[in-house]
Amino acid sequence: VQLQASGGGLVQAGGSLRLSCAGSGNRFTLNIMGWFRQAPGKEREGVSCINCSDGSQYYIESVKGRFTISRDSDKRTVYLQMNSLKPEDTAVYYCATDFEGSSVRFPWRWDYWGQGTQVTVSS
Repeated sequence: VQLQASGGGLVQAGGSLRLSCAGSGNRFTLNIMGWFRQAPGKEREGVSCINCSDGSQYYIESVKGRFTISRDSDKRTVYLQMNSLKPEDTAVYYCATDFEGSSVRFPWRWDYWGQGTQVTVSS
């Protein structure tokens, strides 16, 4: 399984970005996908998932109503649409997949990771 994340960049507060994560490999499916982020000096935190143990579509409280996770099976790609971005959203964002449907609260349980894409929100 290989995951390739893209779409990060520099944006002003209130702006939008859409992250993409394309998967490949014989074992890869889009069934269970998650987005995580890690800010400098902080632990990696789960942001959203599809079909993980947290729910069919799950978001942490701080991004609810602003972020939307979706997927395109034909393109084998999962997206994270991020609107109304805030400086505190600044982080490296990672996508991951897990065959057992772990919670995004436990990043260490996820099996495969993309390389990360930097999101920087200026105030």
